[in-house]
Amino acid sequence: MDSFTGKLAVITGGGAGMGAELARMLAAEGCSVSVCDVSAPNLEETLARCRADASPGTKVTTCVADVSVEAELEAFRAYIAEVHETDHIDLLFNNAGIGGGGYSFVAEPREQWERVFNVNWGGVYLGVRVFLPMLLRSERARIVNTSSVNGFWAGLSPTESIVAYSTAKFAVRGFSEALISDLRLRAPHVEVSVVMPGYVGTSLVRNSMSYLGAKDGRGLDDGLGDIDRDFRANAPTTSESAAKDILEGVRAGQWRILVGEDARILDEAVRADPLDAYRTEFFARMRERGVFTTMPEPPAGAK
Repeated sequence: MDSFTGKLAVITGGGAGMGAELARMLAAEGCSVSVCDVSAPNLEETLARCRADASPGTKVTTCVADVSVEAELEAFRAYIAEVHETDHIDLLFNNAGIGGGGYSFVAEPREQWERVFNVNWGGVYLGVRVFLPMLLRSERARIVNTSSVNGFWAGLSPTESIVAYSTAKFAVRGFSEALISDLRLRAPHVEVSVVMPGYVGTSLVRNSMSYLGAKDGRGLDDGLGDIDRDFRANAPTTSESAAKDILEGVRAGQWRILVGEDARILDEAVRADPLDAYRTEFFARMRERGVFTTMPEPPAGAK
């Protein structure tokens, strides 16, 4: 797929960050886009940006939907078929994801752990399930699933675990890799890519806490804005740069798309020394190479 002009792309989690940038860039290339997100205000902003940059004749639509709820994705699919007057789509970007709760399997409530898992893994699984019939009706299509560096390395820092997020991202990676042969054998006109970003400057913190807080009946903490700004400011890769890398990988037909120099460094290091990947010395080596520099130093004597 060396051109996106005249195609129709579906993007989940497109209200901000990489999803919003993907939508804007695709629309600018003449690709019609339909975007979903749980935040209506975020979708309005994405819609305005896309329409400002869109090529003439390109249609951009949005729909509020929670990717962890199959019925909402089915309603999104029906909306696309009606508004875009089509029975097929050409590109599916399963981009929606959250961080936040569910760092520990041992110490944290099951409910919060499962919310993170159900969005990050369930959203990808259900996205493919729901939209596969429309992809199969395309002449040539591609599924693009967003995993993470935590899909090949389940770490964060020597002082913190990240269990729900990593488990989900490993599942996304494994599912995507398994689909390569399945699609080649049974639907060779549909291909798949798995995206593995490092630390990208998105509104992940704010959007995650907003989603989890709403599910728990809580509002946002007053200090969240500062945390969100720091998270974006400290990131070595911008959302715009990440979206460019993703689209370049899709255009080139790559099944595995690493995003950010930190992702490439970490991938190389884990492959070179997998047995040492969770020891303190590994984190120290990564910090020397510019990875994890924003994470707290491990305590003295940690192994």
